[in-house]
Amino acid sequence: MKGILGKKLGMTQYFNEAGEIVPVTVVEVTPNYVVQKKVKEKEGYNALQLGFQEKKITRVNKPMLGHYKKAGEKAFYFLKEVKFDNVDQFQIGQQINVSDVFQEGEFIDVTAFSKGKGFQGVMKRHNFKGGRATHGSMFHRAPGSAGSSTFPSRVWKGKRYPGHMGNEKVTVQNLKIEKIFADRNIVLIKGAIPGANNSLVIIKNAIKKSA
Repeated sequence: MKGILGKKLGMTQYFNEAGEIVPVTVVEVTPNYVVQKKVKEKEGYNALQLGFQEKKITRVNKPMLGHYKKAGEKAFYFLKEVKFDNVDQFQIGQQINVSDVFQEGEFIDVTAFSKGKGFQGVMKRHNFKGGRATHGSMFHRAPGSAGSSTFPSRVWKGKRYPGHMGNEKVTVQNLKIEKIFADRNIVLIKGAIPGANNSLVIIKNAIKKSA
């Protein structure tokens, strides 16, 4: 188990060594910092708390200021816990680069929050067909009958209705690291990953597939 935090920049295409065009997502992985270590003997599991994207220390409240000062004079916009098997090789305050954790050709799982789409109807949210569009039916994009009568005299739980869509934590598995530009802190991941541009992504090793 291992992982690192990054920022999604967008999608483009990349020509690999065979001359093939590969659709890739560009992720900026600036150095992460170890803010806290959790070990199996104390917490019951091994993990690192990573800080990503530095911010001014003056913008941190006092409880978090004390937490950050244990790892040095840095504060971060994002603070996430990632499970690591070999936590012993890391020290609190240590800088971690993407090339320290992952290699080209390795398979990964990427977790992020999907794009929020607000309140949506059943046709967009659940792919309903909708009613006829002509002859004055007055039934075009409506959800239709709830399907209940005397029993149970209520709407069954879990029915598909309009509601909030998107902005959910999504994990896409078995993606491949196509290229790493260590000098620019850039990772090219084959395929699409969740989230809007400039949003936080968590890159972890694939649990179902290996290189």
